[in-house]
Amino acid sequence: MITTGYLTHPTLAPDSAAYATPPHLSLESPSTELASTYPTTLYPRSNLGLDIAARRTLSLWTNTSSTIITLAISSTKLIVALFISVAAILYSPLVRSLATTSRKASVPIVTKAVASMSTIAAATPAQATLGISPKLKLELRPNPERGHADHGWLKTFHTFSFADYWDPKYQQFGALRVINEDRVEKSQGFGTHSHREMEIFSYIVSGELEHKDSMGNLEIMKRGDVQMTSAGTGITHSEYNRNTKEQVHFLQIWVQPHTSRLVPKYFTRHFTDAEKTDTLVEIVAPIEDEGISNEREGSGPTPIHSNVHLRASILSTGKSVTHKFQGTKGYVHLIQTSGYNTGESSGNKIRINGQLELGEGDGSFIHGAKAQEVKIENVGSGKAELLVFDIQ
Repeated sequence: MITTGYLTHPTLAPDSAAYATPPHLSLESPSTELASTYPTTLYPRSNLGLDIAARRTLSLWTNTSSTIITLAISSTKLIVALFISVAAILYSPLVRSLATTSRKASVPIVTKAVASMSTIAAATPAQATLGISPKLKLELRPNPERGHADHGWLKTFHTFSFADYWDPKYQQFGALRVINEDRVEKSQGFGTHSHREMEIFSYIVSGELEHKDSMGNLEIMKRGDVQMTSAGTGITHSEYNRNTKEQVHFLQIWVQPHTSRLVPKYFTRHFTDAEKTDTLVEIVAPIEDEGISNEREGSGPTPIHSNVHLRASILSTGKSVTHKFQGTKGYVHLIQTSGYNTGESSGNKIRINGQLELGEGDGSFIHGAKAQEVKIENVGSGKAELLVFDIQ
């Protein structure tokens, strides 16, 4: 039977601009030039005048005192500096010995600390010589920290808040609202439900997924297929695994459109493993981009009504790909092709910019991406299938 009621259209997080910090306000100090504002004939030797005179006297005394104190501090600093210089000359062999010992001891500690950080600055000087951007910041999204649910018929992971999983830190990333990695058991599926004002596409990893919607589309998708529904003013659809022998593994991705009240549309594209091997293939692109087909079926990227590009790759061991971002942010996701795993990431591995290593199910937010380049290499023992989002 078809399981129904899995989800309804979620309430989207408000635009972050609505929570922008207001301009900083500060109260100005009372003016010390008040006497020049009012003629003295109106306030001849009044309390106001006496107050101004007292303030000026106090100001002069304060400035003089400050000068004396500053000179004393400067002299003290000079004496201390001379003492340190003499000590350094006399004991330089000892200093060098201690410094060398300290550096040797700190190397493994620093290496371990950097490896455990969830946010990493993008490039060391050595990496910069290889053309890797020093402006990128990588933020790890570990597999075990993703939202997760096992409904029996459905095993699902959520990169962002979805259904019963809620984390205020992970609502969306630019226009990217949902990355769900789903496994639906044989002869099970999502019953008919509705969507609106969302660009929804499925990336089929393995198995078969039937799509049926209110626009009259009925299609069974297989590995390599990308199916996109522009929900616009509203559609209903169902997704079902008709296969009686194996589960279907796919990623469902939601992106907010840049235009509201669009006429609902449906698109499908197919990309072979050979096309994706050891290169980055653009599989989703803004419909306004040059050369993007608006046909239901066709070649090239699947059109989307949003400023988001998506690329896919199947990297062989030891191979790498590079990408220069058009948008201001990015996201890399390594698909769980080695099997279902709710714990620490395992299986195939990739490394981003020589620093951040991802296992299957891990992802990385990329900040400061505009016009910057990222290098992704396979550092595992098997083929790594990954997605790279380029987000305006």
